[in-house]
Amino acid sequence: MKVTVVGAGAVGASCAEYIAIKNFASEVVLVDIKEGFAEGKAMDLMQTASLNGFDTKITGVTNDYSKSADSDVAVITSGIPRKPGMTREELISTNAGIVKSVAENLIKHSPNVIVIVVSNPMDTMTYLTHKATGLPKNRIIGMGGALDSARFKYRLSEALGCPASDVDGMVIGGHSDTGMIPLTRLATRNSVPVSKFLDNDKLEYVKEETKVGGATLTKLLGTSAWYAPGAAVSAMVQAIALDSKKMFPCSVFLEGQYGLKDICIGAPAIIGRNGVEEIVEIELDDAEKSKLTESADAVRKTNDLL
Repeated sequence: MKVTVVGAGAVGASCAEYIAIKNFASEVVLVDIKEGFAEGKAMDLMQTASLNGFDTKITGVTNDYSKSADSDVAVITSGIPRKPGMTREELISTNAGIVKSVAENLIKHSPNVIVIVVSNPMDTMTYLTHKATGLPKNRIIGMGGALDSARFKYRLSEALGCPASDVDGMVIGGHSDTGMIPLTRLATRNSVPVSKFLDNDKLEYVKEETKVGGATLTKLLGTSAWYAPGAAVSAMVQAIALDSKKMFPCSVFLEGQYGLKDICIGAPAIIGRNGVEEIVEIELDDAEKSKLTESADAVRKTNDLL
């Protein structure tokens, strides 16, 4: 399997590293617009191959999409963060231009590629990729829910005082502080509802800490996180490579599921060799349905800025 990662910054490089270490891909191509940057990251990562025991070839290129030809999966991490004084409209306008150009270049050289979108605002950039490329809806996936759910399970394991491997739970809705919906009602510890161990106040704390997970890290680090986003992407790419039919909450194009149409938003999906193999509709209670509607309304407002 060949994977292209566009954007060799912290998230893109982490993604490439995790994919290589898992050793399921034959080649990872890193693409960046900064001269020599992707080449340097690729060389640095390749010098860990004998130490970390992987055989994946990592190649770096500056804006040369011909080297991405015949990629099975492409990951778009490129874009700019919001800067002081920059309006939301300016951020979306700039990143929309970048993501549209990147997607078109990728498809030109890899017409059968499956695209995973990481760039922010993630749900809107995933929607843009659908509208700009015309690819089948199963071949465009937004990463957000996979990351949000990992953060949710981290917070649950912290509250429970148990290993994260004991915990299962998911986050649906928009990939934003106000849009995401951690489903505490359905979360479990080894099949036992977490409500058996945690009271309502503690569950509410877990929910709120999950929702501000990205902002908390940005405040601590002074920049966006990269390890967990890179790991989330690599897990999705691995599910495609191995056709494992793993279920991830991720940003998918809805056509009536959950009562929503013509929108990309977080929902559980089965991921396999064809990308999104199935969108899973779980039974939500009235409060969860209401929050999902609110989240969708917020995503649509952002989409309207396109």
